[in-house]
Amino acid sequence: MANAVTPATVLQDYLIRPLQAFFRTQAIGGVLLLIASAAALVCANTGLSPLYSHLWETPLRVSLGGFIVDKTLHHWVNDGLMAIFFFLVGLEIKREALAGELAAPKKAVLPIAAAAGGMVLPALLYAAINAGGAGLSGWGIPMATDIAFALGVLALLGGRAPAGLLIFLTALAIADDLGAVVVIALFYGEEIALAPLITGGAIVALSSILNHAGVRKTLVYTLLGIVLWLAFLKSGVHASVAGILLAMTIPTRTVLTEAQFERRVQRLIEHFTASDDRRSPLERNEEQQAIIQRIEAACHEVEAPLQRIEHNLHPWVTFAIIPIFAFANAGVEISTEALKAAAVHPVTLGVAVGLVLGKQLGVLLFTWAPVRLGWAELPAGITWAHLYGVSWLAGIGFTMSLFITNLAFATEPRLIEQAKIGILAASLIAGAVGYAILRAASRPPRAETTAGERP
Repeated sequence: MANAVTPATVLQDYLIRPLQAFFRTQAIGGVLLLIASAAALVCANTGLSPLYSHLWETPLRVSLGGFIVDKTLHHWVNDGLMAIFFFLVGLEIKREALAGELAAPKKAVLPIAAAAGGMVLPALLYAAINAGGAGLSGWGIPMATDIAFALGVLALLGGRAPAGLLIFLTALAIADDLGAVVVIALFYGEEIALAPLITGGAIVALSSILNHAGVRKTLVYTLLGIVLWLAFLKSGVHASVAGILLAMTIPTRTVLTEAQFERRVQRLIEHFTASDDRRSPLERNEEQQAIIQRIEAACHEVEAPLQRIEHNLHPWVTFAIIPIFAFANAGVEISTEALKAAAVHPVTLGVAVGLVLGKQLGVLLFTWAPVRLGWAELPAGITWAHLYGVSWLAGIGFTMSLFITNLAFATEPRLIEQAKIGILAASLIAGAVGYAILRAASRPPRAETTAGERP
């Protein structure tokens, strides 16, 4: 039968499709991010501005016994929802390091080098422009790349861009995210509270022990994650780091190997077929229902918890958490006076120069060197023109740049506004120029070959 259920089709559904869905959701997420950002700008520059500001300053208090968390709605978004975002980032980093583009040393050299260059040079340019000024602490702002926006722009090319370019950009952005997390953890924390930090460390250790002991229940790690987040919230280390640390402890081993899964499902399908009495689905006999449940259990046992959690979280982060974050943080006044002030403000200039100039130079220089030295080679089908276009897309620093802005200038609302203008302007320029370069560098697929050419 054309639609027969076989172990191969079940394996396709549970193991391969999630990877394909990753790229689709990231591209769509870039569109939603753009819509949410535009909505925030409209609210901040119209009569809705007072309502918009009041909304995010609404207090929300949660207490359990003597433990109290009293934050504004804006802080709940940035400290709470974004911890889930960072948890997903951590899962992606772990997956890439174990089985993706960052797993093989020779393949990993190029995206890691590109990410390093795209972080170091923007930070240095920003620091040079803001040396000795009040905005120096924002040097981490232009270091980040927004994977959703960057992949969204790349998706606009359709089939023009080489497949390897998508993989390279994803690996670059994930390595970039790892660097940004390290920067946040080391340089953008508050005064350290030792007891909560020790508690958080104990939770991470416990989660690792449970992983090695073979515990695969998602609920267990969810409960540990909540306690870990609360501990880091009180520790002085930003709560987003809790998400990364928890992700590193999520199991990657499966209960069943692929061969065991295929054999088990094949036997169950045979038993199901033998017991089929052609009744309607609601009238299936108990034996058939038991077989269906055992097939479902086998599907879970062949899928690693990390893979399952990542797949389930992606839609929530892409379609809800990131757009909400953008709507809460992208609102900035864009009046003539504000733009005139931003044009000469060192924070705005530092962010814009770092993202637009620093990113492209850093990515190019740090990839040219290992290729020139023979430590790495360009992926198949990718030219230096493609890489130059990607270096521009790396300058789209939206989500993570906004996040670091709030940490760097937590007590300086005026500097936050200047940084936001720089982020928005630079991301728009980087995305538009990067798209134009990649469009020119990539030929559209041919429908047919001409005479004498090999297909």
